[in-house]
Amino acid sequence: MKIRNLRWWVILLIALATVINYIDRSALSVLWPDIVEDIFPNETALERKQIYANISIVFILSYAFGQAIFGKIFDWIGTRLGFVLSIGVWSIATAAHAFAQGMLSFSIFRAILGLAEAGNWPGAAKSNADWFPTKERALAQGIFNSGAAIGGIISIPLIAYMTVYFSWQMVFVVIGLVGLLWLIPWIILVKAPPKSHPWITEEERQYILTGQKCTNDEVDAKEYNPTTTELLSHKQSWGVIIASAAIDPIWWLFVFWIPIYLNEVYAMDVKSIGIYGWVPYVGAMLGAWFGGLLAQNRLKAGWDTNKTRKLTITLGCLIMLPSLLSMANPGGPTTAVMIMAVILFGFQTAIGNVQTLPSDLFGKKAVGTLAGVSGMAAKLGALGLTALVPYLTADGNYTPAFVIGASLALIAIAAVWILIPRIEPVSPKSK
Repeated sequence: MKIRNLRWWVILLIALATVINYIDRSALSVLWPDIVEDIFPNETALERKQIYANISIVFILSYAFGQAIFGKIFDWIGTRLGFVLSIGVWSIATAAHAFAQGMLSFSIFRAILGLAEAGNWPGAAKSNADWFPTKERALAQGIFNSGAAIGGIISIPLIAYMTVYFSWQMVFVVIGLVGLLWLIPWIILVKAPPKSHPWITEEERQYILTGQKCTNDEVDAKEYNPTTTELLSHKQSWGVIIASAAIDPIWWLFVFWIPIYLNEVYAMDVKSIGIYGWVPYVGAMLGAWFGGLLAQNRLKAGWDTNKTRKLTITLGCLIMLPSLLSMANPGGPTTAVMIMAVILFGFQTAIGNVQTLPSDLFGKKAVGTLAGVSGMAAKLGALGLTALVPYLTADGNYTPAFVIGASLALIAIAAVWILIPRIEPVSPKSK
């Protein structure tokens, strides 16, 4: 049996895993107004916000280390088994939230969830490097990243709707089971990498493998797969790490706080949040597609990888800047969520190309490691901003948090332009 365009089926399946990933992680923030009334009825509004922030910090911290851990795991055991381990554990952890009784038990389940969910990103980066030629990687990454946006679009109204029929505990159980069902098509479809997969056509196999060797003016040399220590000795690696650490907190600012923001600033309950909260993720979905298609278009037009990646990353960050600053006084809730949609459009335009940088710079056996380390740095950056939000917004004013977000977009641009003079395969340092 042969399946045409098998690589696109693989990335679509990973995108679906990302949809499930975001439904699972978004459930806590959407259900939080109901959870606090049930478990934390006597705490003040500020104390409730601090409890939520503390639980979120535990999630990000475990997620950060999970990125580095799973980066290595995917390099060791491959994407097929790596995804089975990652999504299997996170689905069970999601269902376990139903048994949480307080901040400690929520934190334990969020820690396991964060550790396992982290595998999705280095796994996707490695799958991208395995299954796609260089010129298609940004589009493939955009399709994968759109899964996060689609998950955001679906999760908020879906979870709000489920609360009409189920308790918040049962909502966690149901969405946890969905992840376990995903494992069935993954195990069946992804039997092996493209070089040895029995269902891939010979034409597609050669297209993938040939397109990974040399593009435009890049030198077709033996792949450089440095050790972790050697990897971190290159300034290009630090360009990826710092850009990731700067830009990623902007995304998490909205993932964690959109429902809380709408509840606090506009006094919305869970059902009202379900009506408004999904809108920003539409911008994210469109931005993921736009960033991937723009990069693919420029590469096909003859631009080299260096010019293409830097243009797209810079454009995405520049779209975010004025939008973040305008959140200081957005007006009504409709205008606020529309501005958020523009911010997340810019973010996704940039991030898909930031996440392809490891495969642009190093060989396949080092891609997962660099993706994992940069992902860990990104989550530590998000942790720092998440920890600050309750204090920055203690009076209900979110402007300081948005100003910090705008500053981080500028840092991301600087890291890519200064620390990565040319985006091309890195050569070993002379001894």
